[in-house]
Amino acid sequence: MKGQPNAAGRAVVLSSFLLGGPSGSGVATTVTIGTVAWPIMKEAGYGKSAAGGLLAAGGLGAILSPPVLGAAAFLIAEYLKMSYLDIVRMALIPTCLYYFGLLVMTEIDSRKYGLRAVDPAVDMTMGQLLTRYGFHFTSLISVVVLMVWGFSATYAVFWSILLAILVSYLRSDTALWPGRLFRALADGSIQALGVAATCACAGIIVGVITKTGLALKFSSIVIDLAGGSVFWTAMYTALIVWVVGLAVPVTASYIMCAVIAAPALIKLGIPDYAAHMFIFYYAVLSEVSPPTALAPFAAATLTRADPYITTLQSWKYALPAFLVPFIFVLDPIGIGLLLEVPKNMSWAWVPWVTLGAAGGILALAIAAQGHLWRPLGLGTRIVVALAGIALTFPEVIDDWVGGLVVARLIGLIVLAGVIAYEYAGSRRGEAAIRR
Repeated sequence: MKGQPNAAGRAVVLSSFLLGGPSGSGVATTVTIGTVAWPIMKEAGYGKSAAGGLLAAGGLGAILSPPVLGAAAFLIAEYLKMSYLDIVRMALIPTCLYYFGLLVMTEIDSRKYGLRAVDPAVDMTMGQLLTRYGFHFTSLISVVVLMVWGFSATYAVFWSILLAILVSYLRSDTALWPGRLFRALADGSIQALGVAATCACAGIIVGVITKTGLALKFSSIVIDLAGGSVFWTAMYTALIVWVVGLAVPVTASYIMCAVIAAPALIKLGIPDYAAHMFIFYYAVLSEVSPPTALAPFAAATLTRADPYITTLQSWKYALPAFLVPFIFVLDPIGIGLLLEVPKNMSWAWVPWVTLGAAGGILALAIAAQGHLWRPLGLGTRIVVALAGIALTFPEVIDDWVGGLVVARLIGLIVLAGVIAYEYAGSRRGEAAIRR
């Protein structure tokens, strides 16, 4: 990626992807990467708010990424009485699509803002880093391995922590001697207290809602308000989860809304795992929404930008990918994104629905940015947005065109046509300038 104008943006996205999975914390990932990446992004030509927005959006992916999912993987598994590994499996494709959306946005940014190539000095290559410090991944891998062997989540994490401490002594510069070990344990305990208090309070709320029957009553109200429409029920559910998430952290938001909002979707025939994953994703979206937009505010502190403008930038980067959960709620074959298929369909549908989702993200990102190799006109942006809707929400037009597959195929053809036309136009423009 060195020597390319989009190198800084790619580096932020890819490093967020690598760090976010084991971290599970949006704020920690944002701050850790931002401390190193902000000077490089500044040199490349990113503005303060745009850089903070990208850092926060990349950090947000940590809460979506397996194997930790911001601790929600264990909660979802507990609610659904499913294996933890099943939850990790269901999160794989949506996570990749989220980071794909960020990569698309950064690719467009490099042309839209005329970013510069940056060639920072590095002490070690990626291979050298893995050789020297790759052993730290063993504790992360051990969580999955131990749970496959039948250990509970608590015991798996306990033994993985011990393993992390032990492998730290393989190198003198990472060894957790008593002073460093004490600080690490203290920091972990302090962070766990906040999560424990939040989950305890949320548990009380959930208990009250369940025992009083308010959850079932609330789901009936939502369904009646939506007129029995799955689409409008999903829209109202997303709005409810988002509003609840404005006041509480992601984990607490998911716990409360899993009891309040999930029954409404399940009553309309949505599989329970799809309903819970839908709610979880929109609980995560609240993390970049004020007044509790922790990741954007942390990024704004690093870049010295306005926190609210940075929050809006985070929305810009993250929003195309956050339309993906509607696919596995509204589309009958959309649960293929969760690596699940209906009994009457084959696994061959999984690549198809994944390709459609990726195309929809690409189209919506282009429409939002209004730029490819050159600025796009309003008409072109509308056409691309419609192609994105056909790819992401084919059920909106399936009655007109004769089916979900045809709707997605039309969206792909229109998107490919626009990209080819704009590429040819940009080449003609460059040729005219050279002449």
